[in-house]
Amino acid sequence: MRFELEVPATSANLGPGYDSFGLALEIFDSLSLTLHDEPVDATACVRVTGESAAALPTDRTHLIMRVIAEVLASEYPLTPAGVVDRLSLDCTNRIPHSRGLGSSAAAIVAGIALAGEVGHHVGGPELSRERVLELATDREGHPDNAAPAIFGGLSISLSHPARSFRIPIGTVAEVTVLVPDVRLDTEIARGVIPVSIEHEVAAENSARAGLLVHGFSSDASVLMEATDDRLHQEFRREAYPESMELVDALRARGLPAVISGAGPTVLVLADSVPAEVVPAAVEVIRTSIDLGGYRTRRIG
Repeated sequence: MRFELEVPATSANLGPGYDSFGLALEIFDSLSLTLHDEPVDATACVRVTGESAAALPTDRTHLIMRVIAEVLASEYPLTPAGVVDRLSLDCTNRIPHSRGLGSSAAAIVAGIALAGEVGHHVGGPELSRERVLELATDREGHPDNAAPAIFGGLSISLSHPARSFRIPIGTVAEVTVLVPDVRLDTEIARGVIPVSIEHEVAAENSARAGLLVHGFSSDASVLMEATDDRLHQEFRREAYPESMELVDALRARGLPAVISGAGPTVLVLADSVPAEVVPAAVEVIRTSIDLGGYRTRRIG
């Protein structure tokens, strides 16, 4: 029995929507989980190609395999003994790692969803997408990347309890992702944000987050104002100065550009950018917005 899954990259925050807004992109990791008749070699049960293939483990310490085992234990306690030992995983990674495109959230969502497929196959209940969101939020700490990876499109999420709401998109069909050749750990990016901010700043940021919904749903002309974050990007400027310089240059040309997630990738809510603005070392990816979230298929 084989379970195939595709899970999209995501861009969180979108400027002012810190830890709450997320957008699914048509950049997918593809995974194939096989349930064998006999146990497989635990030290070589994962095969990875593509992004970060050489750096990722090939045994059961791989993040997706760990999540599968944890979710089977917690959500499907009646799973027959030895099922985990009979699993092998093939991954084709296309989502850049440590660049602010939700690679870890995608892996966690994939592991939870695949565990649900296995658990249902061996006699347990189906795992709802709402439950996938709850489990992913428990592991990620907040649902901004997990929600669009699960449901697709543009989402606004609450953390306590984890819930997500889809926002209809009427003005933006394609975006441009500018991916630097450097990485940034999310915890480093979080560590430079102050513990508290002034009420006036918070109010202004809230207004722009609300305006962002209007911009995506019905009026693209407000997206420049709506993406003018006051909460986190400037505080992180020293963590990714080249990316902020790129954001500044694009915004000076009237393009709604923001840092994607914790960075250093830059997301532009436009289908193209001036080539002369983009440094040679930055990869330019033009992509559509994914509207479906992860998708699975059972074979055999």
